[in-house]
Amino acid sequence: MPPTVAQHTVLPQPAREEIRIEQVLQALGDPVRLLFVRALARSPEGVACGAVPLPVTKSTRTHHLRILREAGVISMRAEGTRRLSSLRREDLDARYPGLLDGVLNASH
Repeated sequence: MPPTVAQHTVLPQPAREEIRIEQVLQALGDPVRLLFVRALARSPEGVACGAVPLPVTKSTRTHHLRILREAGVISMRAEGTRRLSSLRREDLDARYPGLLDGVLNASH
């Protein structure tokens, strides 16, 4: 019998060419979401959604992550019962060169 391969399901997100600057800026304009994106920028391999401490409830965290995903800022994939998030740096840099670095390097 062949070994079982873990299923990885990527949640819906816009294709690179569908990422819109208005949605990206709105998503990055919230302090909680920016805190999460900064944490992802330090972990290019991605992190479990609950691993980044945020000053919000679980349901509010879910809301913020959905906004980031739908804007094209992050990618989320399900691995079993876990959801892993990663920053879509390559896509954002291709669409809007320097934007992400400028936002991440802005004083906080």
